[in-house]
Amino acid sequence: MQKIDQACVNTLRFLAADQVEKAKSGHPGFPLGTAPLMYTIWDRFMNYNPADPQWFNRDRFILSPGHGSALLYAMLHLAGYDLSLDELKNFRQWGSKTPGHPEFGLTPGVDVSTGPLGHGFAMGVGFAIAEAMLGAKYNKPDFPVVDHYTFGLTSDGDLMEGVSCEAASLAGTLGLGKLIYLYDDNKITIEGSTDIAFTEDVEARFKAYGWQVLRVASSEDVDAMHAAIEEAKADTMHPSLIIVRTHIGFGSPKQDSPSCHGEPLGGEALAATKEKAGWSQEMFYVPEDVKEHFAAKLDGCAANEAAWKALMDDYKMVYPELAKELEDRIVGNSMVNLTALEAIFKDTVKNATREASGDIIQVLAAQLPELVGGSADLGPSNKTIMKTGGYFSKLDRTGRNIHFGVREHAMGTVLNGISLHGGFIPFGGTFLVFADFMRPTIRMAALMGIQAVFVLTHDSIALGEDGPTHQPIETTMALRLIPNVSVIRPADALETATAWQQACLNKHKPTCLLLSRQKLTVLHDYAATIHENAHKGAYVLSPAKSEAKAVLIGTGSEVHLALAAQAKLAEEGIDVSVVSMPCWDAFDAQSDEYKESVLPAGVTKFAVEAGVPYGWSRYTGTEKNVLGITTFGASAPGDVMMEKYGFTVENLVAKVKAALQA
Repeated sequence: MQKIDQACVNTLRFLAADQVEKAKSGHPGFPLGTAPLMYTIWDRFMNYNPADPQWFNRDRFILSPGHGSALLYAMLHLAGYDLSLDELKNFRQWGSKTPGHPEFGLTPGVDVSTGPLGHGFAMGVGFAIAEAMLGAKYNKPDFPVVDHYTFGLTSDGDLMEGVSCEAASLAGTLGLGKLIYLYDDNKITIEGSTDIAFTEDVEARFKAYGWQVLRVASSEDVDAMHAAIEEAKADTMHPSLIIVRTHIGFGSPKQDSPSCHGEPLGGEALAATKEKAGWSQEMFYVPEDVKEHFAAKLDGCAANEAAWKALMDDYKMVYPELAKELEDRIVGNSMVNLTALEAIFKDTVKNATREASGDIIQVLAAQLPELVGGSADLGPSNKTIMKTGGYFSKLDRTGRNIHFGVREHAMGTVLNGISLHGGFIPFGGTFLVFADFMRPTIRMAALMGIQAVFVLTHDSIALGEDGPTHQPIETTMALRLIPNVSVIRPADALETATAWQQACLNKHKPTCLLLSRQKLTVLHDYAATIHENAHKGAYVLSPAKSEAKAVLIGTGSEVHLALAAQAKLAEEGIDVSVVSMPCWDAFDAQSDEYKESVLPAGVTKFAVEAGVPYGWSRYTGTEKNVLGITTFGASAPGDVMMEKYGFTVENLVAKVKAALQA
């Protein structure tokens, strides 16, 4: 290793270790062991510009083991991002830009939030898919306007997690040759040596997935890593895993010990580590030659972005329509014509909302070139296939449909990666009950504030014969518990149109569309009301003829039950209004005045939803005023299920009357 390389690597090591030591919290072992890997990628290969961290054609970098965040912050500081030494000194503290794990949108230069192991690795697959898709459509001879790599560091912990297995298999199948990971093969986890729980041949596994696998014998050999990355780049048809033998806590008295994983080295051990490396004992020390080394790169960084912008200017002259479309996609200018979506159903009497969603997707595919997606092998059932979109594959990068296979967890993380890359509205479908496979990925999408659409069909016990393993009881409410997620359960095709419009406009939160298997009457008699109000999350669908004695709230298929109960109650001289509430979070965002107009104080409220009643008391005042389900389902035809579980007009009417008498 050349002198300047060694100085840069040691600077990274000790800036990271100093952050952890000052915070008295963190993970010093990973940075000490993998600093040469980080340095090699950023010094020799990364195309970036600290002056414009989000410029579109930059290379993406993923630190999948996010607990090593101190190393990434050290790298970003040295590279010239807006991350001062004071921010490093404030590591893991309130209000800092240097949180315990990297957070997208908070720290300049962080391309993705990581922490849950395996997620970063899997989101990288989404980055690579996005780059390949855009390149296939917009690149022309002499105009490589979308041309970059996704680099990253991954760890034993990442590769043990199931999501990375799913994602690696998909990446190999798709031949994502511009995805390159360096694997921190340190053979240590929190509980001890990896061989207590992880004895598989990682090289053989990844070769079986269809990856190129390379090896570097020592993490201290920067030139060998450089050569391996060059070899990885030369293979354009396979993603690459470069296995690098590393040592956790390198150079410290705790080297190769689990004890340096998740706690500071301690003053004595840190001092000894610096002494062994011939390093200054000064905290947060950055040598002048290291500063000069990275400062000298800044003009080149700016020149690379300027060259891309000049290329785009020329591209606009030769391919003006494509250039405009690409620029709109980069900015995120998505316009959805709700009237056009509603018009699809002008002659439709009855359909399932999953079928309505499928019809809407066909129209949106024509309106929005940025719409891409697929299903976890349930496309024909979820109705998520874009009929004119083609299929993205190793041999055809132009397709907009993605075969995710039976990989819900990977599908969710890949959608997140595609969204983070930019230029897309990604969606993925499965049954609602299987949203539990994707719950961590939905949570991460919400945490990052990114757009992803989860199409979740077969939304209740009414799916029928498949039985309780497939019937979601608690899933709807569980999704509503996640902050910054829009959960929409439309009552018919017209509300489904609004739901899709909202999903396409929700730029800073994920959307879950909960759709029925059973056919539902299209509410044409209420079309104008739905058009004007459904986006508000809850609205008076059918007002009482006189002063309302109660407000009957329904979601999804149960709105139809509420309307039928309203008519039956009216026959008995009891006037109630019916409120359709497809989306709690959208309603909660409305003004107090609007909310009062929909759910007026002093009037009995009663909710009906084919799921757990827990949580409805925020609107009804008590969970006694809810017709729901508190047990698992059963196997029977859907209409039988609804009857047996009490979702009948007679039962709902009786419960509303009882609530009025209470």
